[in-house]
Amino acid sequence: MAKPHSKRAPQVSVVIPVYNEEESLAGLFARLYPAMDALGRSYECVFVDDGSTDRTAALLREQFEKRPEHSRVVLLQSNFGQHAAILAGFSASRGERIITLDADLQNPPEEIGNLLLKMDEGYDYVGTIRRKRQDVAWRKLASRMMNRLRERITRVRMTDQGCMLRAYSRHVIDAINNTSEINTFIPALAYLYALKPVEIEVEHNERAAGQSKYSLYKLIRLNFDLVTGFSVMPLQAFSVIGFILTILSGILVVYMVVQRIFEGPQVQGVFTLFAIVFFLIGIMLFGIGLLGEYVGRIYQEVQRRPRYLIRAILEKKSADD
Repeated sequence: MAKPHSKRAPQVSVVIPVYNEEESLAGLFARLYPAMDALGRSYECVFVDDGSTDRTAALLREQFEKRPEHSRVVLLQSNFGQHAAILAGFSASRGERIITLDADLQNPPEEIGNLLLKMDEGYDYVGTIRRKRQDVAWRKLASRMMNRLRERITRVRMTDQGCMLRAYSRHVIDAINNTSEINTFIPALAYLYALKPVEIEVEHNERAAGQSKYSLYKLIRLNFDLVTGFSVMPLQAFSVIGFILTILSGILVVYMVVQRIFEGPQVQGVFTLFAIVFFLIGIMLFGIGLLGEYVGRIYQEVQRRPRYLIRAILEKKSADD
């Protein structure tokens, strides 16, 4: 159920997952709060520390003490991953509109006003597209290929799924919070739950400090979770491939038997047959791995483990609490 909100709930909640970002936080604080103050709307900044091992938690505590009326800090018990941290932030947020933002300043906080203006037009979910994306070439290429594959398989249309800066209405967030599946791909769920989604272009800068927490492996894993969480098309495709390969293999066997009867045993082409066999084995192993992805999701759902555990929440108590 959606949790009740205080009458003094802010208009805007900015949810920021943070993991080992001690080098970026000073710059983030210096730009985020002035940008939000300039909007003239009541707001809160919800920082979610995802089990950082550096001084991130201490810096968040200092900032909370400086701006307690506009700051809330959720400290997770350990590192649960970015999506779990965002969900923890959604659960703790109180605003009618929720903005997600990275701590690395690749998406300027000054762009938040543009997202809110778009929501003023009646849109309940605002996705973003990075203008002049400042990333290395392999990340751009991998992201473009994954986007096209994901859209064809899941029919979920997001031009730029890797951009954190997004805006959600409260009813979309409540629906996401009520979704109980373990592997939750937030932007795709928001697209499905929104009544009137839209995308806009935003600026994109190089990372101000620190290092990206997303490796190529994590990007691939993220897209596997998305595909297996929103479509069974890969399984259906492998069923078709298996049927076709069975027919072709049968034809090949019949051809070789006939050739042996009329021409006798032949050695020529044996390495070609090996290559064909290895190719088919490779397809079979990939299909088994894909099936394992779906079985793994079922296994995780059956375990019913919590997505995250909260160690503490730093917040200023209101008169309604």
